[in-house]
Amino acid sequence: MAWVALVAAGVLEIVWAFFMKKSAGFTLVVPSLITIVTMIGSFGLLSVAMRSLPLGTAYTIWTGIGAVGAFALGILVLGEAATPLRLLAAALIVAGILLMKLSS
Repeated sequence: MAWVALVAAGVLEIVWAFFMKKSAGFTLVVPSLITIVTMIGSFGLLSVAMRSLPLGTAYTIWTGIGAVGAFALGILVLGEAATPLRLLAAALIVAGILLMKLSS
């Protein structure tokens, strides 16, 4: 159950990062509210996962899911650059997430 909570927390991190970008510095109400609500949900689920997972594992995987997910969303939805070096960096983050999961 901790892993399900952790993955859900990571997905919510992607959502809040995207809507923070869309909030234009918290000047738009709806994206700002979505950001705040999903942040609270993400932190809450992370805290549930940390009840049984080690801090280093949970936090690393949570931030990795958020980082790679926000990176992918930026490319797919916001038209950000998908250069070979950026793709390699994302692949290394994914490799780190997998190794962290395998080590716990």
